[in-house]
Amino acid sequence: MFSAPGKGDGGDDGAVRFTRDLDFTPRDFERVRDLIYRRAGIVMAENKREMVYSRLAKRLRLHGMTRFGDYLDRLEARSDSEEWEAFTNALTTNLTAFFREAHHFPTLAEEVRRRGTGIKIWCAGASTGEEPYSLAMTVKETLGAAASQVKILATDIDTEALNTARAGVYSLETVEKLGEARCRQFFQRGSGARAGKARVRPELAAMIDFRPLNLVTGSWSINGPFDIIFCRNVMIYFDKETQAEILRRFAAQLKPDGLLFAGHSENFSFLSQAFRLRGQTVYTLASPSPRAVSDARSER
Repeated sequence: MFSAPGKGDGGDDGAVRFTRDLDFTPRDFERVRDLIYRRAGIVMAENKREMVYSRLAKRLRLHGMTRFGDYLDRLEARSDSEEWEAFTNALTTNLTAFFREAHHFPTLAEEVRRRGTGIKIWCAGASTGEEPYSLAMTVKETLGAAASQVKILATDIDTEALNTARAGVYSLETVEKLGEARCRQFFQRGSGARAGKARVRPELAAMIDFRPLNLVTGSWSINGPFDIIFCRNVMIYFDKETQAEILRRFAAQLKPDGLLFAGHSENFSFLSQAFRLRGQTVYTLASPSPRAVSDARSER
């Protein structure tokens, strides 16, 4: 979910000021790196200076400010400021797609078929909605009308991305790549002023509960445990210590025989003894007791 594409700003010592209209010093960049790490656990690489400038510059101009130092001073002066949300949103980019990393979805369908109705799924990096809607489509294709009994929680730290996800409106060109059958079953084609757009059908949207959630905060206001957790291409933006702590908390939110789906470049085996690899970037708890597994199944 988190991506920070950008070019390095050049220079041998990294102490280069951009020739731009706003004052942005190396010290300002270090402060931004520290603040986003403390707020969201995101590790901002050294080569992201230009990206940080371009994204936060919009916030400075909105407030009529010309110095990053002044903006950061104001931010730090009020821990409850609404600007923190905008600051965090600005520094997270949502790289996602429908049925991204397609090899996971047959495994998901198999698990949904085996577990039946009443299961709970958590998408812990919902972004702009393509992933949770892909989960819902898979469940619907697997269970048919009974899919309405499956609950999908979709969370993300980026509130703007979640607004897009809740709206469920995407370009028709993007949706058509899913194939004619899925387009017809799961989307409504726009017309008039909405031509070229497609909206997720209400019955599919009703399966998903979108909520803001910061994975590095002290408490998670969610109703586990879950049969399945999807957290793909999110952990790569955290340091190892933060990753290990999140995995520990995922283990507590997962049913004894539940599954954790990771991204293609993520390897949790060496980070946590709580999980063991079951398939291609699919994990399960390392040693659930037979009684615990039986109890978990009886909840369904």
